[in-house]
Amino acid sequence: MTATAPTDPPTARPPLTGITVLEVGVFMAAPFAAMQLADLGARVVKVEDPRSGDPVRASGPFVDGESSPYLRLNRNKESVALDLKSDAGRRAFLALVETADVVIENLRPGAMARLGLDAAGIWAVNPRVVYASGSGWGQDGPLAPLPGLDIMAQARSGLMSTTGTPGGEPVKVGVPVCDLVCGLYLALAVTAALRERDRTGVGQSVDVSLFEAGTSLAVWEAGRYFATGEVGGPLGSAHQSQAPYQAFRTADGWVTIGANTPNTWAGLCRTLGMDAELADERYADATRRHALREELARTIELRTTTRTTADLVTALDAAGVPCAPISDYGQVFTDEHLRARDFFWDAPHPTLPPQRQIGSPMRLSASPAVRGHAGPPLGADTRAVLTRAGVPADVVDAVAGPVAHPQPAPVAPGEGA
Repeated sequence: MTATAPTDPPTARPPLTGITVLEVGVFMAAPFAAMQLADLGARVVKVEDPRSGDPVRASGPFVDGESSPYLRLNRNKESVALDLKSDAGRRAFLALVETADVVIENLRPGAMARLGLDAAGIWAVNPRVVYASGSGWGQDGPLAPLPGLDIMAQARSGLMSTTGTPGGEPVKVGVPVCDLVCGLYLALAVTAALRERDRTGVGQSVDVSLFEAGTSLAVWEAGRYFATGEVGGPLGSAHQSQAPYQAFRTADGWVTIGANTPNTWAGLCRTLGMDAELADERYADATRRHALREELARTIELRTTTRTTADLVTALDAAGVPCAPISDYGQVFTDEHLRARDFFWDAPHPTLPPQRQIGSPMRLSASPAVRGHAGPPLGADTRAVLTRAGVPADVVDAVAGPVAHPQPAPVAPGEGA
């Protein structure tokens, strides 16, 4: 007998409700990780330098003076402005640590230790804290002290050696993939460490690097190298070992096709009128087709370029052949399928119109992701957060200053445009 999940759960409480995260994050990896935790219901307090905040705040484009990327990368968080180099700032931070579950940071290795806010310093106050660090190269090893940005991690991890076209110049992945994957691994490791803490009662440290996050993606390349010693190179859009599995020109654009099984290969051949190729033993399986990939690609493209992208996608869909047009982000952000699934939503902000957000891909049937507010103004929650944590009034007055803006009430899970 197959068990089924209830379709109408009695409550819709996000799964990390009750978990408090202190984020000392800049740019991408730690803020992206903390955003995932906030989407899952954790209360995330983003601690920022009161002078300028997270450097992403200076990244345009801007909406009435607020960074548009910041508004999206730091949704569902509270902003507390603390100078962690000052005694009052450290006292306030450690007061927040007393009731926190997670500290997540991505400063250069050693920076938090110099402030007395590394794992040892945090555990002296609260041994239950999970202390998560993201960095370019890791917390130890010969590269650890060096600055490490996404493009350096993409370069050293091998990603740039396989991205682009044969004989072309080095090309990075269009999005900061090492930053983003590092953030996802951080969020995953934090949830695992919290589960372990439930059993043991004590926290642990988490160390994730952009370098290792990028290297971990080389599944096909590792399979080839560790089996044969062969080092892969750039293939454009083509697959490492199967064909046809790449982008092809059409009469008005591009389409991606993945016909790497017997049925899909037959469907492609019938759709494109390639009866001779379907009968040709040289193309009998994906491995043999890959050995003749360039020749085969030219044959396929002679036919795809006679048809429009829309016509070709419709015909291939009908034949059961995996395919998709190559969309630009103007098309993605207005995509009919994503809109039908309510993927995009509008987040309130205290001084701006509602800000459209990319939805969370994590769809939990009984505990949906939070749809709260856009990234807050710098220091908007300093006084309220510190007062709620029981920080002495003199310390609050020393670090808080006037409250910038109160946060709007969060939108109930599942709501939004």
